[in-house]
Amino acid sequence: MVRRITDWSAALAPRPAQRTGERRVTAGDWGLLLIRLTFGVFLAGHGCQKLFGFFGGTGLTATGKGFAELGYRPGKVFAAIGGLSELVGGLGLAVGLLTPLAAAAVVGVMINAMVTVTGAHGLWDTSGGVEYNVAIAVVAIGVAATGPGRLAVDRFFRWGAGGWPEAAVALGLGGVGAAIALSL
Repeated sequence: MVRRITDWSAALAPRPAQRTGERRVTAGDWGLLLIRLTFGVFLAGHGCQKLFGFFGGTGLTATGKGFAELGYRPGKVFAAIGGLSELVGGLGLAVGLLTPLAAAAVVGVMINAMVTVTGAHGLWDTSGGVEYNVAIAVVAIGVAATGPGRLAVDRFFRWGAGGWPEAAVALGLGGVGAAIALSL
């Protein structure tokens, strides 16, 4: 049976919380989970390519040679740092664990990629540009700023709600880490 709504103000009014302090899982929480899983798992896979040669990757030795050609010395050490940052940062984003730190690891790797590889090729990825790296870094900072959502391990911690400090940690630590790696 269809119920007719005669009082639209009551129908459109916000619903009271189920219990004091309890929050429902929303479509936004599911959307954040989808974003975190997509970016996080793909980035973790990219780290596995560097570290272990999985998914058609070259593995640590060959990746280290590539890093050395980019000016990183010793190349294998920096390849391991980059691969671990992608793997751990990606998994952290995917499950929503230590989200600001996971985002910082991702941002640091993307800044390094932009400076050493893609920056010289312009904006668009079709020319080898920074488009992809910028998108990943922005998603990581955005997740840190909004918080990972209710469907995340971080929901139990204060930083799980996100905010300006969490976004600043992601951008700041990522930038400092990138600057240190680039200066060595």
